[in-house]
Amino acid sequence: MATPIDVVIMAAGKGTRMKSKLPKVLHRLGGRALLAHVTDCVARLSAHQAVVITGHGAIEVEAACDRMTGAAADLSLKFARQEPQLGTGHAVQQALPLLADEGVTLVLSGDVPLTQAATLKALLEQCDGQRLALLTLSMADPTGYGRIVRAGPEASAQVRAIVEHKDASEAQRAIQEIYSGIMAVPTRLLRGWLSRLDNRNAQNEYYLTDIVKFAVEDGVAVVAHQILDAAQVAGVNSPVQLAELERVYQLRRATDLMEQGVRLADPARFDVRGLLSCGQDVEIDVNCIFEGQVSLGDGVRIGANCVIANASIAAGAVIHPFTHIDGEKLGVSVGEGALIGPFARLRPGAQLGAEVHIGNFVEVKNSTLAKGAKANHLAYLGDATVGERVNYGAGSITANYDGANKHRTVIEADVHIGSNCVLVAPVTIGAGGTVGGGSTITKDTPPGALNVARGKQISLPNWSRPQKKKA
Repeated sequence: MATPIDVVIMAAGKGTRMKSKLPKVLHRLGGRALLAHVTDCVARLSAHQAVVITGHGAIEVEAACDRMTGAAADLSLKFARQEPQLGTGHAVQQALPLLADEGVTLVLSGDVPLTQAATLKALLEQCDGQRLALLTLSMADPTGYGRIVRAGPEASAQVRAIVEHKDASEAQRAIQEIYSGIMAVPTRLLRGWLSRLDNRNAQNEYYLTDIVKFAVEDGVAVVAHQILDAAQVAGVNSPVQLAELERVYQLRRATDLMEQGVRLADPARFDVRGLLSCGQDVEIDVNCIFEGQVSLGDGVRIGANCVIANASIAAGAVIHPFTHIDGEKLGVSVGEGALIGPFARLRPGAQLGAEVHIGNFVEVKNSTLAKGAKANHLAYLGDATVGERVNYGAGSITANYDGANKHRTVIEADVHIGSNCVLVAPVTIGAGGTVGGGSTITKDTPPGALNVARGKQISLPNWSRPQKKKA
């Protein structure tokens, strides 16, 4: 649209039914705040700005907005406080000083996270800078929603009013077409209509929906853009509703991926809490969670019950069940054909080359493992650089922390580390060398050497254990 768009997002409510200290719009769906989903959608509209109406928990909500990432990061956000909260009309009145008369105001709710940008664009087209456009939906059970009152029974009849549920007559409550809480209105008209609001109603509040009757009185066309997808206008008012909407969100993410060719063992047991991109022939078993930014290359297989966050997994890699990968800010990368798990843990900065094997109960942090390196059992690699074809024994660790600072361990190519070894950093194990089982290595070792550092074994024949004294 050529007409500038200002978006007003309602985010002042307390959300009493959530029974939480956290402001309602900051509760999370798909790993992100409800409000973040709304601002992401707004960012796709090329809006001039978004004005967030805050009230309950205003400081916390405004701070969360300042930290938003994704599409919303580039959105111009402003804030208007609604204190006290006297209704939806009163909320929009607080934003008026920030709105330009020559534009269109789009009103959204911060607790309605699944509205699609295409739907809002269609609504704005209906408005066209001249009309009051309402987003509506027909519901079998419209209890609690404002009803769309038309001039006649036909679906095409002129919209005459919105009647809130508490103020509706029995006949009006039988109407199934409801107002979603989303509207687009020319700002110059909105300003005048808001000045005419009063609170003579069952809730003693200033209803934004009353501007419909003012538009009718002024001869301004009121149009309804009716959609069929109830989830797009579903709000969150309780933990039950949040959980229900979470499953809708996740099923839609699962469907999108399956349509791209991803094989999900069970779409109902799958969660994406961020961005997940997949190549061809990716297989994902049940109860897997993906957080932050995760990419899976062609032919990657993810076993059951894995949690993977902020990681890049290259083609042909297999992540066996119960593996936990979390790259946080540093990220984790897994090379082509690598085998990880089961019960492995990859922490920030783990960079694994092609065909690396990380087995059960092995933890890797801030370490680089070159092609073909293996740590198959019960081991820890922290702050280490590991060369090609290294075999790292069960129970071995890099002692990388001296109580104040971290130090690096270098294990050069073709080294064999025996079981139950401690490599005290900073230390370098020379190429082709071997460290005997049970050794504690504190000094650099030369290439090709066998290195053993442990106490001498002593055997005492015919030794008897101490006996308990009799009472």
